Amino acid sequence: MGPSATEGRTPRIAFVTLGCAKNEVDTDAMARRLAAAGYEVGAEPEGADALVVNTCSFIQAATEESLDAIFEAAELPRVAAGEAALIVAGCMPARYGDDLAKELEEATAFVPCSREDDIVAVVASCVGPAAAGAVGEQLSPPAPAAGEGAPFAYVKVSDGCDRFCSYCTIPLIRGRYRSFPYEDVRAEVARAVADGAAEVVLIGQDTGRWGADLPEPTSLAALVGRLAEEFPSTWLRVMYVQPEGVTDELLDAMAAHPNVCPYLDVPLQHVDAQLLRAMNRTGSGEEFLALAERILERLPGATLRTTLIAGFPGETEKQFEALCAFVEEAPFDYVGVFPYSREEGTRAAELPGQLDEEEKAERARALREVADAVGAARVSQRVGRRMDVLVEGVEEDGQVFGRAQCQAPEVDGATFLDRGVPGQVVAALIGDTLMYEMEGEVL
Repeated sequence: MGPSATEGRTPRIAFVTLGCAKNEVDTDAMARRLAAAGYEVGAEPEGADALVVNTCSFIQAATEESLDAIFEAAELPRVAAGEAALIVAGCMPARYGDDLAKELEEATAFVPCSREDDIVAVVASCVGPAAAGAVGEQLSPPAPAAGEGAPFAYVKVSDGCDRFCSYCTIPLIRGRYRSFPYEDVRAEVARAVADGAAEVVLIGQDTGRWGADLPEPTSLAALVGRLAEEFPSTWLRVMYVQPEGVTDELLDAMAAHPNVCPYLDVPLQHVDAQLLRAMNRTGSGEEFLALAERILERLPGATLRTTLIAGFPGETEKQFEALCAFVEEAPFDYVGVFPYSREEGTRAAELPGQLDEEEKAERARALREVADAVGAARVSQRVGRRMDVLVEGVEEDGQVFGRAQCQAPEVDGATFLDRGVPGQVVAALIGDTLMYEMEGEVL
């Protein structure tokens, strides 16, 4: 597609975003850059002059989903006719580089994670610059959690990772760990609050390390404390804190500020010390139980989430049974379960003892059942409690829904209410639960 295809009018840009919340943040940043440059952002894919597919490639299943989205975009009439550009961004071009360009002839351009700041130049090369004097318009939020007026927003505090877990592709895709300066994080939080976010979720591949690599080293605890004091009416939530990042300083900062959700997402991945070493991680079931106990001592009533991998190479039946037993014993309210995915380019892909896909899926299913039984029981214990609930929206049938501080966006279920206005925080009495969902009556 050439620059003349838009015939002097302002080009319209659409986004399709795959993967995690971090990709949603990246999409929002690209959309804002394009809008500032004069492009109309938020068009429907069918009518766009450029369609940006922000891909995920963390595991093979995510890569396949991203490929499906790319092929679907390539079949849109304007794209297929050469009247609209198809731009592939994010993790896939970062992971596969030139090999992807050779295989995906449907794409007009590729924008890996490291080049997303250059999105305006890339779009201009595909569809031409915005019309002279044009003022950009964001037609609709490119991501449901990061647009104007949204009840919550994600803010990245860092990117990349230095852990090099043997199964993980993130260092290959995102590069080495780098904290974003406090001023940048604070500006993003302020923007989200000004746009109507009543909750800000701080995310990164390893949020607990925030600040250690800055010219003047600091800590996640300091970040949380400063933000909580400057934005006292805004809920703050921290996600993706590795076990080593759960410091007493962080727990004390969380406990000292009522607007910081008493919630921690601590990825453990497994509890067997031998398998953890094979993953290039540390810890054990006993250490993780002690960690949970320490969290609850300093942050009473805290909600805990973790993620676990089933079917890692060499995992024996006994080790898997120990993992299930840990989930039954440990005070985690929510557990994300993933079957091990053998990823090209990782050390774990070459380990002996690879399990077949059926066995991995079966172990993940069994672990999921244990986690759901435990989680549902823990959630049911909230009946009769008074909770503050952030109202998120109203369904087509008029049902009001939101989330309490014990529920992270998009992963922990919802709280259904008898009334409420989106963006409002209301006090509710929890009257019933169903699995991870809660029902409450506004007081």
